Amino acid sequence: MPLNKINFKPGINKEETDYSNEGGWIDGNFIRFRKGRVEKIGGWEKLSSNSIIGSARALHGWVSLSGDKYLGVGTTNKYFIEESGVFNDVTPVRKTSTNSITFAKVANDDATLTVTDSSHGAVEGDFVTISGAVSLGGNITATVLNQEYQIATIIGTNTYTIEAKDTSGNEVLANSSDSGNGGSGVDGVYLANSGTDFYLTSTGWSVGAWGAGTWGFETALSDTNQLRIWTHDNFGEDLIINPRAGGIFRWVENDGVSTRAVSLATTSGANKVPTKGLQVITSETDRHLIVLGADPLSGGSRTGSVDPMLIAFSDQENPLEFEPLNTNTAGSLRLSSGSSIIGGLKSRQEVLIWTDTSLYSMNFIGPPLTFALNLINEGAGLIAPKAAVNAPNGVFYMSKNAFYYYNGSVIKLPCTVQDHVFSDLDTSQAFKCFAGLNEEFSEVWFFYPSIEDGTREISRYAIYNYEEQSWSIGSLERHAWLGSAIFDNPLASGKSSSNEFIFQHEKGFNDDQSAMDNVFIESGDIDMADGDNFVFLKKVLPDISFINDVGTSQDPAVNLVVKRRDFSNQTLATDSTSQVKGSTNFSSLRTRTRQFVLRFESDDDNDEVDRKNYKWRLGDTRVDIVPSGRR
Repeated sequence: MPLNKINFKPGINKEETDYSNEGGWIDGNFIRFRKGRVEKIGGWEKLSSNSIIGSARALHGWVSLSGDKYLGVGTTNKYFIEESGVFNDVTPVRKTSTNSITFAKVANDDATLTVTDSSHGAVEGDFVTISGAVSLGGNITATVLNQEYQIATIIGTNTYTIEAKDTSGNEVLANSSDSGNGGSGVDGVYLANSGTDFYLTSTGWSVGAWGAGTWGFETALSDTNQLRIWTHDNFGEDLIINPRAGGIFRWVENDGVSTRAVSLATTSGANKVPTKGLQVITSETDRHLIVLGADPLSGGSRTGSVDPMLIAFSDQENPLEFEPLNTNTAGSLRLSSGSSIIGGLKSRQEVLIWTDTSLYSMNFIGPPLTFALNLINEGAGLIAPKAAVNAPNGVFYMSKNAFYYYNGSVIKLPCTVQDHVFSDLDTSQAFKCFAGLNEEFSEVWFFYPSIEDGTREISRYAIYNYEEQSWSIGSLERHAWLGSAIFDNPLASGKSSSNEFIFQHEKGFNDDQSAMDNVFIESGDIDMADGDNFVFLKKVLPDISFINDVGTSQDPAVNLVVKRRDFSNQTLATDSTSQVKGSTNFSSLRTRTRQFVLRFESDDDNDEVDRKNYKWRLGDTRVDIVPSGRR
């Protein structure tokens, strides 16, 4: 009997049953569809061997007038600017205490120290740099005390604890001689309050309209003890940064990476600058600084409390002037549809602004009104502040229960993995969801936390190829993404050995320096004549090409797994696994069944050397099958 070519449809389809999706793919990991074919995705490598403190949930790249490339990295605890592989701490200072700090050991042979500082205003995880201290008399020397510490616990409004360490970070235990208090001239410089790694429903705005709904989360109107999400944008060479629901800060490029960002509201010449906001954006052509969710003006001054639907904008070309006057273009607008602004995005001479329920377009129209608002859509809000991304043909974003596309109007994307994603979405941590652009492959990546994984952290993704309208899925922990407009490769933040790094994606074919595990694609059920007869599967002739990035010294391989079942509701049984290499002509089988499944995988069943430094791409698969009678 002649060979049968199986023409698989591109894309993962989780909306069909395994049997009804005959000729399609039902599951996969670390694969993409390109030109209708399946191939392993590109690998990733660390941008720098230096790790960063906290989980990085915001990345921003820009180039100075002198051609220097900068990467802004906003983490749970700090804000860094990366230059030439070094992460420079530019986190704003919140408070400076002068001659007011004292210490007391907790116990002998214990590293815990109690620190007293009146009205310190710190939260757990904050950073304080101590100076001017003298030895406590024993192991806790001046060198041990006079350095940066992360606050371990908050005891009260005037006290907290730290864990004593040496300059290499090793624990230092107090002894019986450590009876002093550090002296009378101890200073402390406190950085901006840290956030948390998880979204908390018991703080902030959780009793409000949105938080009271079935979603069970709120819009994070408190900038402390809440999931830390930074927003950032350039105003010229300078960088404007904002921890969600926190202050507005500016880092000045001319001052260099050894200087910290400072409060915009307290900068010399500042007038009526918002003291808090949910997001900062610089409008592209007219150059206004826009603060979404700003604190309003009342009695000539800012209230200090976020108005979640208020938009404030500066005078043109002047981020320090926010007072609306007849002589400038500063002003404010207020949205009406929804309960809170979730996020905004610059796009093609307009600023898109999403609330929890709606999408607005904000356009520059010039004096006297400066900006105009247009309500584009109600019912398709944004799920999280970072869940929208610009692509060459429009804007793609993730709502609470679907994926959408905007190019003048809002269109719901046809999605073959929609129920798979949203039924698995951990809604308690949905504010972590984000989208990223992979320009080289015409892909938008949507990352989300999974209930099934149970980590409360981003652990899975769905990829949409906007040129070929196909979807793929997989598992990968990442916290933020930046497309390759500034850097050569897309960048993403994530963990490696419990430390946070920035990774270059589409770099080689490995998981950093190790082989990429659990790469696979699995088909729907295949039969003959609608399963009227059993079939005898004798051979599979795979069509696989291997691309190796280190020459030909290695012999890459893929496993071909054949599974079988006689009825659709039966559990699949693995019939055979054979290794396919570049020299493999066919895999011989002796499988009798009504329905069979093909799975191609490269994972830890193979030797490490067989899986490193290469990708594979599927062509046309042919099978040798004959009818085998009825049972």
